[in-house]
Amino acid sequence: MDERKTKLYRLLAAAAILMLIATGCTEKKSGVLRIGVRADIMNFGYFNEETGKYYGLEIDIAEELAQRLGYATAEFVTVKPDNRKEMLLDGKVDCIIAAYSAADTRRENLDFSEPYYIDETRIMTEASSLIHTPRQLKNKTIGIMNGSNAGPLLAGKLFELSLITETVVSNTETETVYEGARVLKAESYSELSAYLEEGIVDAACMDSCIALTYMNEDRRFLELSVAEQQYGVATVKDSALSKPIADAVSEMLDDGTIAGFIDKWD
Repeated sequence: MDERKTKLYRLLAAAAILMLIATGCTEKKSGVLRIGVRADIMNFGYFNEETGKYYGLEIDIAEELAQRLGYATAEFVTVKPDNRKEMLLDGKVDCIIAAYSAADTRRENLDFSEPYYIDETRIMTEASSLIHTPRQLKNKTIGIMNGSNAGPLLAGKLFELSLITETVVSNTETETVYEGARVLKAESYSELSAYLEEGIVDAACMDSCIALTYMNEDRRFLELSVAEQQYGVATVKDSALSKPIADAVSEMLDDGTIAGFIDKWD
């Protein structure tokens, strides 16, 4: 009788172990990682209205990141330069992967991973314009995207070149006028591109990866780098996600995953 009970217990224990193994093998990841992405940068973060899907380098990074962190899926939320920080701080997204550079002013409220992409801010003009050198920007109108950090970076570079003074004549949500130049703020990059084409601005300042979306045979870059931009994944400062995301991005850089994505979309 005891021997039968012992065999029964052994059989039950073996069955329980098999169930645990089976459960472990079929266990599915759960949860959604809400990621703020761009919808207007070709090859980085672009939303195709025909397919209803996002494509690009940052989309691939976002999907890989969600998988490595154990989430079932990544949910993409379109953000813009003038609202992405607020959307993150307000909890509308868990992190941002949206051509967002790790500027010192942003680090006051946000954490950034290692940079997954290094770009530079440049100035684009129409080939038909009479502007061939940076110094010809004196007393000209230069367009930027409202909410981007191109504004202060551009001002710093123009001051460095002695094209403007420290005096700000006026500053509004639509434009900043310096002694020596006027900076006009567009509400979208497509609008900024139209400003350039229509001659509303003499030049447009934006990151290279964005400018290439609007580059054509009638446009060119001036021989000037306004500033280097290091794009990282942003999270709320000291949040529970900051370290896991930073670690995952570091692993993706070390194992060549991100380099593969860059080659894919280059």
